[in-house]
Amino acid sequence: MIKKIVKAAVLLAAVAVLSAAAAVVLFRYFNTPQESSVTGKAVVFSVVPGDTVGSIADRLFEKRLIKSSAALRLYSRIMGSSGSFKIGSYRIEYGEKMNEIHDILIEGHQILYKVTIPEGWTFKRIGELLEEEGITNTSDFYKAVSDRELLSGLGIEADNAEGFLFPDTYLFQKDFPAERTVSFMIKNFFKNLDMIYPGYSALSFNELYQKIILASIVEREYRIAEEAPLIAGVFYNRLKNSMSLGSCATIAYIITDVEDKAHPSRITYDDLEIQSPYNTYINKGLPPGPIANPGKTALEAAFHPADTKYMFFVLEDPVTGRHKFTETYRDHLTAKNLYIKTK
Repeated sequence: MIKKIVKAAVLLAAVAVLSAAAAVVLFRYFNTPQESSVTGKAVVFSVVPGDTVGSIADRLFEKRLIKSSAALRLYSRIMGSSGSFKIGSYRIEYGEKMNEIHDILIEGHQILYKVTIPEGWTFKRIGELLEEEGITNTSDFYKAVSDRELLSGLGIEADNAEGFLFPDTYLFQKDFPAERTVSFMIKNFFKNLDMIYPGYSALSFNELYQKIILASIVEREYRIAEEAPLIAGVFYNRLKNSMSLGSCATIAYIITDVEDKAHPSRITYDDLEIQSPYNTYINKGLPPGPIANPGKTALEAAFHPADTKYMFFVLEDPVTGRHKFTETYRDHLTAKNLYIKTK
């Protein structure tokens, strides 16, 4: 009896060893790339909402990235990762092993897409760009930009994030959540502001907001970087003297972003009479909010304006964007008439 038991145990052990060996052989076979001849070539593979391990495995097999969809399903079940595949887009090379592909999709090493946000853009134009690039759709972005709870958590007590969406080159995933996109850009704004003006946290939000509003106007007025502090200095001088800012940039903002019309080729006298709180010709002081998202140059100028007696500036060279700065209205008119004559 004992001999039979021993023989049975030996037989079972042998079967187990053979089964394990067979499993190893099978795993090695199904784990090898399906198309070694195209090693180095790659495809973009996307995991979308609603995908299961089965649908993912089937598509990987259809794209000839793995040898067997059943093998990946079984491997995922053994690894306990069936519900852990992360939504996103991935770069997968032909020649990668099945377990390597599995790990890429589980760890979420997604493709990042470069998006450059130009200085001086409004959140509307930024939203349109992000939708064009497939990062997030405009409606979700606009909602996030105006989400008071989200903004308050980031230190912004305003109706929207205009002025705080820092112009920069970003790396985003496709279909990135709008709230995270807005949050990322705002955090980048404060990171850069801390380098420009480390003491900004000591300001009240209203004090900070006024500087951001002014920076947004400077952003849309300057074309030569070294003139930005001078332009900021002129605006601060006009504010101190209870004068209207008289910024054509605010008129253009009304036309394009408030009235949703095409950008004007020139500002007319009728435009200067548009009834709007953003019209800095008929209203004294700053407009109620930023007219754009300022970059480093404009922020530097608003927080570190030039100490100047200039009260006016007018475009002097339309090619280079150079301005003529003057202290008196008489000199300003002379410079303005000279520009008109030379056009």
